[in-house]
Amino acid sequence: MKLVTAVFKPSRLDAVLDAVTEVGASGVTVSEVRGYGRQHGKTEVYRGAEYEVRLLPKVKVEIATSTDLVEKVVEAVSTAANTNKIGDGKIFVSDLESVMRIRTGERDAAALVG
Repeated sequence: MKLVTAVFKPSRLDAVLDAVTEVGASGVTVSEVRGYGRQHGKTEVYRGAEYEVRLLPKVKVEIATSTDLVEKVVEAVSTAANTNKIGDGKIFVSDLESVMRIRTGERDAAALVG
């Protein structure tokens, strides 16, 4: 089992959710986060005063999936989140040691299925 964590622009959220659903991911957790990478924030003007926004709004999506689906999920997120501009985000894949569905007590692969 793997945990796919993707951080990307909020405007791409609907496209990413549609894409991962289409490839068979059955559960997604979404969080609104702030951060920066290479872009190091940006400068904006408000009422004539210039100020720096260091932490930009992003969306973090976490998807627990079986090992055989992980490449399809990564490809779906990558394609859907891509705008070919700086700040598109990152995808992290990590091993998932164990999963348990609280309601039924199902574990691991059985807990990940719909």
